Amino acid sequence: MTAHSNGVLLAAGRTFRCALGRSGVVRADEKREGDGASPAGVWTVRRALWRADRLEKPLTALPLQMIASDDGWCDAPGDPAYNRPVRMPWPTSHEVMSREDGLYDVVVVLSHNDSPPVPGLGSAIFLHCAAPDYAPTEGCIAIARDELVALLEDMSPASTLEISPAVSP
Repeated sequence: MTAHSNGVLLAAGRTFRCALGRSGVVRADEKREGDGASPAGVWTVRRALWRADRLEKPLTALPLQMIASDDGWCDAPGDPAYNRPVRMPWPTSHEVMSREDGLYDVVVVLSHNDSPPVPGLGSAIFLHCAAPDYAPTEGCIAIARDELVALLEDMSPASTLEISPAVSP
């Protein structure tokens, strides 16, 4: 899979409209927490998460976990749990995984800054559901929920997602 800065995700022989970070695509070593940029690079697909209260369990070969109402993801660079899942309430800054807006109805966790996480180099970089107007993300990649559910069927632990600043020839 390859997501291009022009709003196109190429995957499984198909082309999908996608949203990327509000600040565009930056080199991964220039990515900073809160900058709104998507990190360029090739990222391993780690696992998928889904909201069982919003849709049926997706079909995928990826490790799959249901999102609980108290699931969060730490985005506080000074916290030892930085760029890791946490249980809410959490004392420092974090993402709420059970978002009301539907953007995290399906989430694919990517390997950006996770082995081990370096504080401040960006957290919670996911492939997730797009807003109806494909508004820019805070650094993630987003496609339509139905398309993401269908794409999960083609994903495995060997899958990768490349974030690219330009369309390949």
